[in-house]
Amino acid sequence: MAKFRRRTCIILSLFILFIFSLMMGLKTLRPNTATFGDPFGLDLLPEFRQQTVNLEKKMDSKKSGKINSERNTKNLKSVEIMMKTSKPSEINLEELPPLNYYLHVFYYTWYGNPQFDGKYIHWNHPVLEHWDPRIAKNYPQGRHSPPDDIGSSFYPELGSYSSRDPSVIETHMKQMCSASIGVLALSWYPPDSNDENGEPTDDLVPTILDKAHKYNLKVTFHIEPYRNRDDQNMYKNVKYIIDKYGSHPAFYRYKTKTGNALPMFYVYDSYIVKPEKWANLLTASGSQSVRNTPYDGLFIALLVEEKHKFEILHSGFDGIYTYFATNGFTYGSSHQNWASLKTFCDNYNLLFIPSVGPGYIDTSIRPWNTHNTRNRVNGKYYETALSVALQTHPTLISITSFNEWHEGTQIEKAVPKRTSNTVYLDYRPHKPGLYLELTRKWSEKYSKERANYSLHQQPPVS
Repeated sequence: MAKFRRRTCIILSLFILFIFSLMMGLKTLRPNTATFGDPFGLDLLPEFRQQTVNLEKKMDSKKSGKINSERNTKNLKSVEIMMKTSKPSEINLEELPPLNYYLHVFYYTWYGNPQFDGKYIHWNHPVLEHWDPRIAKNYPQGRHSPPDDIGSSFYPELGSYSSRDPSVIETHMKQMCSASIGVLALSWYPPDSNDENGEPTDDLVPTILDKAHKYNLKVTFHIEPYRNRDDQNMYKNVKYIIDKYGSHPAFYRYKTKTGNALPMFYVYDSYIVKPEKWANLLTASGSQSVRNTPYDGLFIALLVEEKHKFEILHSGFDGIYTYFATNGFTYGSSHQNWASLKTFCDNYNLLFIPSVGPGYIDTSIRPWNTHNTRNRVNGKYYETALSVALQTHPTLISITSFNEWHEGTQIEKAVPKRTSNTVYLDYRPHKPGLYLELTRKWSEKYSKERANYSLHQQPPVS
């Protein structure tokens, strides 16, 4: 009888463990019908931040110190165990397929270290405090302390690098090339301007262009929401970009159906500016119009909520992108809405550019945001997003991101690393280049499929 009870207990325990594992797996996968727009998620978007505390400004002068990461930190031995950063693997570019200029990737140059910048930049990102003090008190505060404690749940193969390091830029271009990506969308602030945790980076653009050209890559610009952005200074900044960089052979231009080769500008958080302001810049009758001038281009708006569709249309934008790599977080980032968004764009002659990503985890800088984590599932999450995007026959596809390490959306190579109090996530059991390989696979597939449904369109690059 005792033996029977023991066997029953073992079976019951195994069954409970199985059910628990299954529930956790379903939570991380998050189906297309997952809710979006809940109070914890929408705080990440600027128009909602205006109603709450500006999280990043609040932390600028907060106490510093080593951070115990939320989801990937464990109490290990008191003696720090360090895993040396592996030497970047070489890439044989001659064996790679042609680049796909319909495939874009968002690229960030805001990282710094003492060797090249005199200090760490962005790797020491502050932990952002929740606006509700009752929630905030349950989480750590302060800043990360590189090189071993960085503001990311993953650790780069290149270590806590500087975006100014020429060898880093070169390696990044090689990795993009190996992934058959044709265009990098460079995060851009005007000269002498920067994000709250960074430094000005416009002076890096010439080097980025030169290195990109070496590998036949093209560079477009992802215009960030710099201070007081409006129609007037946007005109000046577009003029600045085209005048200064437009003649470079790596400067990206998209050939429209009418045969015009126009620069492309992704405009992040475009919904912050009122449609009538954008119309001044983006419609032919606008007071600051770029239309039919040397500074005309294709301006791509970020669509977050469904209502933004018609605001984008009235603003005079040429297309939409969805940016966020979190399926279910916003209307635009939800895979189930991409088919209808493509139909809308077709009806109004807009470019549709869905943004796909390998996963999402930002708990190293927003420890209270675990509900928006999307597990990579060894690449399955990424491939699902790419598959859904291809089914819509998109104009272009954008990837979020090459190296946004804070939000865990990077496809850049990452390596295993652990310290005395932190275990970083990695791509095992696969190699550090898993997401570059998957990108190349889907880039080839997209290139072939696009050729079948877009025979009438001209090549996208001049």
